[in-house]
Amino acid sequence: MPRISESFDPTAVEWRRVTEPDFKEFKIDFEYSLLGYDFESGRMDMLLRYATGRGHCRRHRHVASTLTLVLDGEQHLVETQPDGSLKAIHRKKGEYALAAPDALPHIECGGEDGGTIMLSMTAPDGILFEYLDENMANGWTLSIQQFVDAWNKNEAYATAR
Repeated sequence: MPRISESFDPTAVEWRRVTEPDFKEFKIDFEYSLLGYDFESGRMDMLLRYATGRGHCRRHRHVASTLTLVLDGEQHLVETQPDGSLKAIHRKKGEYALAAPDALPHIECGGEDGGTIMLSMTAPDGILFEYLDENMANGWTLSIQQFVDAWNKNEAYATAR
């Protein structure tokens, strides 16, 4: 498994910041750091750090099976249930979650002071996430290969299709 980082210490890894200032629904502002990946097994480990003031990542669903560990701060999620209702989830430092493949669509953010999580994902077909627009439609996927290619070019991963 190629390792990009020897540590999951947020002060010792390289970060890539993603913002979308023109997005009005919520504040997209987060950073991520790849820790390691293995194309053959379909595994990728990464850190995600939410900006202070409830910085969000994009609306998405996890296609890959995902382990989440809150390393610092908080993680807030709002899942869209199959009936269209919303379910709020709040995780604090030290809390752990394990999601099966094809998780429900959600938005997520840190708390007022931000938050840092570790994600360990397993995707046998290489697809990690599906991103969705404000109508929960027009999805596009993101693969391990796309993450690694962007990382190697010193870029943040693709913002759209």
